[in-house]
Amino acid sequence: MLAHNFKNNSIVYRRRFRGQRRGGPRVFSFGFLAAVLLACAAGTMVRSDPQDRLTPVQREIERQRQRLGSLEVEERRDALMRLGNLKRPEASRVAATSLSDGTPVVRVTAAHAILSLSSSEAASLLAPLLKDKSEFVRREAAHVLGRTHDRSAVSPLGEALLRDKKASVRGAAAMALGEIGADAGVAALSQTLTTAKQKRSSEDEFVLRSAARSLGRIGSRAGVPALIATLENSANELDTRREAARALGLIGDVSAMPALQAAFAAGEDPYLAEAARAALRTIKSKN
Repeated sequence: MLAHNFKNNSIVYRRRFRGQRRGGPRVFSFGFLAAVLLACAAGTMVRSDPQDRLTPVQREIERQRQRLGSLEVEERRDALMRLGNLKRPEASRVAATSLSDGTPVVRVTAAHAILSLSSSEAASLLAPLLKDKSEFVRREAAHVLGRTHDRSAVSPLGEALLRDKKASVRGAAAMALGEIGADAGVAALSQTLTTAKQKRSSEDEFVLRSAARSLGRIGSRAGVPALIATLENSANELDTRREAARALGLIGDVSAMPALQAAFAAGEDPYLAEAARAALRTIKSKN
């Protein structure tokens, strides 16, 4: 009806000025105005895209968030890596939604991508992964928990160190405790050294070395007895005993000197003797 009225008006207007000579004032057609009004009435005018109101970083986060719904594992992994590389808490928060992804490698990638969150928030999200059904996920979760340096992770890591059935997970938990550096981790690390089985695999020895190294990094005198026992136990691999000697040097407690002097004098292994001698020198410099 509106278009019809404007059309009639346009005809009348043109007829009224039909006799106007060429070169005179230009007459505007009401047909164009009618088309504009019809477009407005129908709601077909162009509206601004909500994406235009986002910053470039927000657009990138939204783009990767949408990719997390892909059926392709590699696309989800790539999206998580891109979110992690943004080094933004809001990007890490989006990545955290994939910690429950059905594919282990995606869960692991998500674990690495959430480190831009506060240490306590990241630790609270990662700790449940220490009970994941996948050994790969549990091991990587332990490593990432160490990178948070959050003390709330000490208890779940200690439990993983003492109870997990897989040596790779126990070793990762031992290293993470050393990276966090809290005295609260000494008990679990010391227990790992003093309750080691007589018959051990090379993976078990790796756990013992990691525990000894972490005790040295923490630097608590509470770890000295377990390290001395590890150094003196000839059933331990030489690599493990050397690590215990180095850790004793880092702690710097004089009570370790007799055991270190004995290891140096025994001449059982030149590398062990050198590690003991270096530890003795360090302890003397600290006292």
